[in-house]
Amino acid sequence: MGSIDRSPQPMPALALKVPPLALVALSALAMWLLPPIAALPRLGPWHMTLCIALALLGAAVCLAGVLAFRLAHTTVDPMRPTAATSLVVRGIYRYTRNPMYLGFLLMLLAWALYLAKLSALLVLPCFAVYLTVFQIKPEEAALRERFGSDFDAYAALVRRWL
Repeated sequence: MGSIDRSPQPMPALALKVPPLALVALSALAMWLLPPIAALPRLGPWHMTLCIALALLGAAVCLAGVLAFRLAHTTVDPMRPTAATSLVVRGIYRYTRNPMYLGFLLMLLAWALYLAKLSALLVLPCFAVYLTVFQIKPEEAALRERFGSDFDAYAALVRRWL
C-alpha cells in the first residue's frame, strides 16, 4: 500500500494574498463587465425568484459556517489559518469543509444567472479553481500542521466543496 506524502509543499506566490471577499467582489465585477458570449435563457417570472433563492441559500450557507466558527471560539479570518484554535467539524462542517466559500460560489451563481450571460457563468470555475489553489489548499496545510491526524480524519470524511 502506498503512503501519503505529508512533507510540506511550497506555497504558491499568491497563497493567502487576496481576501476571499475581495475575490468575490472582483469575480462579480468581472461577470458584469464581460461581454456576453451568448445569452442564457430567462425563466420568465421565475427567473428573479431563482436568483434570489440561490443568493439567499448562499448567504445562509456562509452564515452557518461563520456561526459554527463563532460557537467554537475560533478565528474566521481566512488570511490567518494558523490562528485557528479548534478544528470545527460540527454543524454545516459535517457536509462541506468550506461552507463560506461554497456560499460565495452560490451567490456568484445567482449573480451569473441574473445577468443571463454565458460569459458570467464561465467565471465560476475560475473562481473555484483560484480559491482552491491559493486559499483552500494553504488553509488545509495550516490545519494539517496544527491538528495533524484529526484534520486528516476529518478531510477523509468530508469533501472540500460538496
